[in-house]
Amino acid sequence: MAFPPRPPRGAFNPRFRKEQQQEHRTNHMIRVPQVRLVGDNVEVGVYSTQEAMRMAQDQQLDLVEISPQADPPVCKIIDYNKFLYEKKKKEKEMKANSKVSEVKEIRFTPNTDDHDFDFKAKHAENFLKEGNKVKAYVQFKGRAIQFKERGELLILKFAERLAEFGTLEGLPKMEGKRMLAIWAPKSQKKKTDKPAGPKEPKAPKPEASAAPGNAAPPAPQA
Repeated sequence: MAFPPRPPRGAFNPRFRKEQQQEHRTNHMIRVPQVRLVGDNVEVGVYSTQEAMRMAQDQQLDLVEISPQADPPVCKIIDYNKFLYEKKKKEKEMKANSKVSEVKEIRFTPNTDDHDFDFKAKHAENFLKEGNKVKAYVQFKGRAIQFKERGELLILKFAERLAEFGTLEGLPKMEGKRMLAIWAPKSQKKKTDKPAGPKEPKAPKPEASAAPGNAAPPAPQA
């Protein structure tokens, strides 16, 4: 049994989906009768929406609703694409400045050799420079648990290596079959003081041509 044909739907309007996704109402999307214009390139006041759109078109810019809850809604005449670009750029900068510190793990064994130690120490230095914490631990397996002192000496050696870049948060401690310690990054201070150079010798004072006490006596009068 065939189903009856569905009634035809309205024509697809691609602008409708764009309006739903857009963060601010702009231009034809603003359907209130009046708006309050603010900004540097207009005379602040209440205008009809049609007049405000005409003013935006004359400047080849967009009419953007920035405070829809106001009565009447507040609008600006700006370049909307440029406005979005600068907004995203600012949000990106704020996100970069508020980076959450991570904890990076460095794993050793009681028999870690010098080459492996140096390799991992360089990684830990870079982690601390980037503002992250470092958790280093010595993993003991099987009978290696008998050599706890090796693990402690390794952690202390690691602490000496990272002293310039990080601060040790407490003494090494055991957690199960591993000994661990945590370092927090040090704040990197820029060196602005210039080293004092050698002092320049002072120039000798010029000698007086004739001292008052050495003046010739006056000739006797006849």
